[in-house]
Amino acid sequence: MFDTQKARTASRLLVTHWDNGTRLDAIPETVRPQTRSEGYAVQSHVMDRSAAPLFGWKIAATSLAGQRHINVDGPMAGRLLAEKAVEVGGAVSLATSRMRVAEIEFAFRLGRERPRAEPYEIAEVMDAVAALHPAIEIPDSRYDDFCAVGAAQLIADNACANLFVIGEAVEGDWRDVDLAKHPVVGIVTGKSRHDGSGAAVLGDPRIALQWIVNELSGLGIALEPGQMVITGTCVKPIKVEPGDEVTGDLGRFGRVSVRFV
Repeated sequence: MFDTQKARTASRLLVTHWDNGTRLDAIPETVRPQTRSEGYAVQSHVMDRSAAPLFGWKIAATSLAGQRHINVDGPMAGRLLAEKAVEVGGAVSLATSRMRVAEIEFAFRLGRERPRAEPYEIAEVMDAVAALHPAIEIPDSRYDDFCAVGAAQLIADNACANLFVIGEAVEGDWRDVDLAKHPVVGIVTGKSRHDGSGAAVLGDPRIALQWIVNELSGLGIALEPGQMVITGTCVKPIKVEPGDEVTGDLGRFGRVSVRFV
């Protein structure tokens, strides 16, 4: 039986590695989650270490290539912690980073969604959106080989959540724009350009948002007013190193940037 004490013990182990910038091979077998639901049970205790309200949610593995890379068969939800937010243009240390990537994303700020048994349709979910923002995620893992541990342990490890940058809310009307076709560019200043679009995110960022609302609803979790959802990278994850400055350019939807040291 995978009980609350096992979930809490596994979470404390992962959070300790997160705080210390260290890693482990895998969660010990005695407290290791075996299913996605057990992984989410472990993940829920990440909030035990945070004094602030939950900032929001992320979606990992929103492309087939990303799913194949980490050997999972579908997307995963993770929690965004308020203390992990980085201001626009701020500096991020790579000293303990395992992944060393930046991801350019659409972010939605939501009103309340009540969990229910029946799946939500896209129109219902979009009606609950208060604002659209550009975002950069800087994910990371607490495992030595995050491609080898499987979905349950990755979910337990907060779906590789770590740092993130949220840009200003989009001004004007954006709801009639086809987000799937909207171009997204990641720029490493003086080095490289990375082109993508909203279609990289489960085919459309709105579909990704619908997915996480239904995923959380199935777990009995309601999104709270003001919480943010970053929906997955629109470009291939950008490899970064100290000295790089990365800008996410979403065209008419704004720009967001971060520096690495």
